[in-house]
Amino acid sequence: MSERPLVCLVDDDESVRESLPDLLREFGFEVRPFSSAKAILVSDCLGRCDCLILDIAMPEMTGPDLQHELKRRGSDIPIVFITARVDKKVRQRVLEQGAVACLYKPFSQADLMGALHAAIPAK
Repeated sequence: MSERPLVCLVDDDESVRESLPDLLREFGFEVRPFSSAKAILVSDCLGRCDCLILDIAMPEMTGPDLQHELKRRGSDIPIVFITARVDKKVRQRVLEQGAVACLYKPFSQADLMGALHAAIPAK
C-alpha cells in the first residue's frame, strides 16, 4: 500500500484550518494544518511535506516571507498559495519565485485539485 502524500496547510484563519483538511483527506492526502509560518518552521513536517498550501497574508511572517525562508534553507517543497486578497503584483511575484499556483479564495475544488496534481507528481 502506498503512503498518502503529505500536504501541510499554513493559514492563520481557523475556519480554513478546520474545513480544508477534511476536503484534502477526501482527495486522498494526509494533512497537517498550522496556524503560522513560524509554527511549521519549528515542526518536524518540512522534511516529509510533499506540498505546502500557504496563505499569503499572515501576521508576523507572511506566506511570501516563508517561501523566501524555505528557499534560503534549500527547500524545494512545491507551494500552492491561497489568498483572499486580490493583488496581482504579489501573485505574480510568488509565481516568479517558484510557486506552483496562487488561488484566490473562494477557489473551486477543481482548481485546488489541479494545483495539487501539478505540485505533487503521481507516485
